[in-house]
Amino acid sequence: MFTICKHNKFSLLGIACSIVLLGACSPSDSQRSASGTTGAKPMANQQQLIIDTHPHAAQGEGKPVVYQVFPRLFGNINSTNKPWGTIEENGVGKFSDFDQPALRSIKSLGASYIWYTGVLHHAVINDYTEFGISLDDPDVVKGRAGSPYAVKDYYNVNPDLADDPANRLTEFEALIKRTHEQQLKVIIDIVPNHVARHYKSLSKPEGVKDFGESDDTDVDYARDNNFYYVVGESFKVPLSENGYKPLGGETHPLADGKFTEIPAKWTGNGSRLAQPGFNDWYDTVKINYGVKPDGSYDFDTLPKEYANRSLAEHAAFWKDKSVPDSWLKFEQIVHYWLDKGVDGFRYDMAEMVPVEFWSYLNSSIKAKHSDAFLLAEVYNPSLYRDYLQLGKMDYLYAKAEFYDTLKVLMQGKGDAQPLEDIQLAFADIELHMLHFLENHDEQRIASSDFAGSAEKGKPAMVVSALISKSPTMLYFAQDVGEDGSEEMGFGDPTRTTIFDYAGVPAHQRYMNEGKFDGGQSTESEKQLRAFYERLVNISATHETMLGKYQSLHSLNVKSAKRDNMNSYSESQFSFVRWNKDKALIVISNFSENALSTVTIKLPISLLTEWKVNEGNYTATDLMNGFAYKMQVARKRSDASVSVQLNGLQSAVLEINLKQLEK
Repeated sequence: MFTICKHNKFSLLGIACSIVLLGACSPSDSQRSASGTTGAKPMANQQQLIIDTHPHAAQGEGKPVVYQVFPRLFGNINSTNKPWGTIEENGVGKFSDFDQPALRSIKSLGASYIWYTGVLHHAVINDYTEFGISLDDPDVVKGRAGSPYAVKDYYNVNPDLADDPANRLTEFEALIKRTHEQQLKVIIDIVPNHVARHYKSLSKPEGVKDFGESDDTDVDYARDNNFYYVVGESFKVPLSENGYKPLGGETHPLADGKFTEIPAKWTGNGSRLAQPGFNDWYDTVKINYGVKPDGSYDFDTLPKEYANRSLAEHAAFWKDKSVPDSWLKFEQIVHYWLDKGVDGFRYDMAEMVPVEFWSYLNSSIKAKHSDAFLLAEVYNPSLYRDYLQLGKMDYLYAKAEFYDTLKVLMQGKGDAQPLEDIQLAFADIELHMLHFLENHDEQRIASSDFAGSAEKGKPAMVVSALISKSPTMLYFAQDVGEDGSEEMGFGDPTRTTIFDYAGVPAHQRYMNEGKFDGGQSTESEKQLRAFYERLVNISATHETMLGKYQSLHSLNVKSAKRDNMNSYSESQFSFVRWNKDKALIVISNFSENALSTVTIKLPISLLTEWKVNEGNYTATDLMNGFAYKMQVARKRSDASVSVQLNGLQSAVLEINLKQLEK
């Protein structure tokens, strides 16, 4: 038997219990609101602890939250969604759409960083020749709007996103300023492995040369060439598959199945064929970092002991070394954007570039901006520590293993035990493994090929956001359950398009013609948004997020096997986060079935560390305001808390370790 308290007032940091009853009911959305729950500002010593534990900005005493957004899609109110539709037919978002209401709506999700995706000037089909921009060939552009990862000019931004394309860079600089005024920081993409097939910068600073401008094209490889070449052969457009036609078959003056490139260059994913395959990254060309065709290095290698060396020591190592020209070009690029006010970078496919380059680049960045936020896309777990310790990355995607395990759980196809094992295996680097459930590369949770319902993402999001010190990342429209079902042209549904012009229906309903108030959202979308606001603000503001972690899962699976009244199983996952004053006990139910009684036991070693006394401690669920009791037995011989959980529900129980109930 257990008690639940219903509260008239709900705050993130404490709730006064007024009525004791059995059963459960839910407070209103206004009572649940996470706004204004960050509490008093931490004292100076607490601020220093936060900085020492997590050097990147958070809204409160918790950890950074990154909000990834496609400006091309975010502010677009056009709902036509014609496959292969033009910018006039389907509309497009603009930098100016990120006004104060838009930025405040992002901040209300606990965000401290906005990753503006697709900002750099990449290949596009729209005609901007009146602004001196050359036409791009549909035969080597994916989609009508183009891939944001086929960058055409690293020193300017996408003209699609500007109200006045002639002033596009000024408009982006104004967006950086507006973002900073909301105490939010700016991240943009850097795509070091490849550039657009037709790279040409109109905006490069004086003295900077284009990629490939000085290359010796008579050889397949030279250390200071920016590209690799297929000498003696011309590039050929890939043979299409499954009836694919550029622009859906629409007539275009350059869509003739040909693209002039003599000699052919290696393709972005490493294909060395003059005619790459349709599934190759044929819209891009591979950058040469001084890696010879046989895989050997044409630069100094970094001694393994530098894994434990400082950024300053890394910078000193490279100071007197000769490095390939591509290294110098990307160093120029990142410093250009730092000078524009950008606060960090997300590095696309970083593991396809040698770790030595990252040591060189990141130590250079940190010498200029020590708090720059550096996030890398690395999918091979065996390389994680090299890219963090030798490459001096701040964060990597926690996709392989962690995200992949959560996906299987959301789909009802696996057990929760691997989560405990994964956290243990990466305990030494857990702070550096950024957690997410959606991004531009992954399927939408609500898509039919993933979970089929945004509700199934709730328990996974609780685990993802609260299990470690790592930053939390949200993808725009995740918080309102967008399903990515639109068929827009290049690519398949389930992922929101990154290649074509489109409106994002669930997000458009929340956006409500620019009010960003959920005025057109369905009731379920409103409830989902409220859930994300409550949860992610805990991640951003709660003091235990920088504290310790211990899994409770395997202990409770064993305990439940000895107790027929306890519903805990491999379809649930539990853990605890704590510091010297408070603890959060987190229980997530991945099953769609309600659980009448889930009893969570705590290990005696934890009770000893907490120095709790015999008696009852109030355990307040920060997600819904209910209060339970953690019962501690005599001489700390046992402790447990029992809760009820609906299907796909989680409990986040806050306990004041210094406050024994009277």
